[in-house]
Amino acid sequence: MSGVLDFFTNTLGGLWSDSGLNALFSAGGYKNLIMILVSFVFMYLAIAKGFEPLLLLPISFGMLLTNLPMAGLYHPELWVLVDGHVNYGEVLKEGGLLDILYLGVKLQLYPPIIFLGIGCMTDFSPLIANPKSFLLGAAAQGGIFFTFVVAGLLGFTAAEAGSIAIIGGADGPTAIYVSTRLLTGGGAITTGNIALAAYTYMALVPIIQPPIMRFMTTKKERTVKMEQLRTVSKTERIVFPIAVTIIVSLLVPSAAPLVGMLMFGNLLKESGVAARLIDTAQNALMNIITIFLGISVGATTKADQIINLKFGGVMLLGVIAFSLGTACGLVFGKIMYRVTKGKVNPLIGSAGVSAVPMAARIAQKVGAEADPTNFLLMHAMGPNVAGVIGSAVAAGVLLSVIG
Repeated sequence: MSGVLDFFTNTLGGLWSDSGLNALFSAGGYKNLIMILVSFVFMYLAIAKGFEPLLLLPISFGMLLTNLPMAGLYHPELWVLVDGHVNYGEVLKEGGLLDILYLGVKLQLYPPIIFLGIGCMTDFSPLIANPKSFLLGAAAQGGIFFTFVVAGLLGFTAAEAGSIAIIGGADGPTAIYVSTRLLTGGGAITTGNIALAAYTYMALVPIIQPPIMRFMTTKKERTVKMEQLRTVSKTERIVFPIAVTIIVSLLVPSAAPLVGMLMFGNLLKESGVAARLIDTAQNALMNIITIFLGISVGATTKADQIINLKFGGVMLLGVIAFSLGTACGLVFGKIMYRVTKGKVNPLIGSAGVSAVPMAARIAQKVGAEADPTNFLLMHAMGPNVAGVIGSAVAAGVLLSVIG
């Protein structure tokens, strides 16, 4: 009888010692528990509040999965560079499900494919009709470069500073693309840190931007009504993506993967002869890649790499970068207001960040508060889509400078 009891005792003891519950409540397991609770918070924000649900929900569930002890879905040690390279053979042999999905992030496949889908859904007509919008989109990237310098002065490495700074572009796929290229995987800051900060602030655009816009502009400036945009011809819409691809790729080759796929998607849209390809790119393909990107990026948010002071620095500098990007766009908008003698509403400069179309809608909302008859949405869309190009170019510049 005692032998049977010993067998069951040893079996149950073995099951307990090998269980995730034992690891979760052992020394250090509290960090995993905290991250699981954090994942619940992000799920709530995605589901109940509608904050960037298409990516925040997969990221939060990936965060849950990766912090379940003993699950073996993601292994950060496999992604540490050895002699400057990842051992992809070891990843395929020893990696879990999320390691395999993360290959698409590490090999820089997912972000450009998402840009393809974005290109299929983007109308560049407001930008073509008002080329001055390019200047506003470029100005809004000032927050990226200012934050890069500040992060460097605070002791972050060049790769970390560049990854943090790109959050100011308010473009999640671009932030993931840059951080994947720059970060080695062995430090306290990971692609998951950067993605979490980037999508948090993208979701908070309606909260962060309006106070800055009201503070930096007068009521007189906010009530400026702009002239109706001219009609853009089909020829212009077809030539535009081709020209932008050539110009940007020649000037900043590192930006070619993002800008090239963005413009290819837009060319498919404007050509009028590729309906099936457009449907696939902006629906099925983009949805699949969004799921894979979100859940695999969420997997990189391991407890030890999130619960530290450096991640606090990422969050702080991220909001600074985004706020400064908004402010830079507004400053240039005010300059254009003065140069044109009151014909440009400075609010559209805030839309120069890459949060499409949310930033343009915020410009419309704040403008309508000052004058309900003022319609700025289409004017704000010009800087907004210019910001998509601008953030990709800024990413290319950072990659070229940092290497």
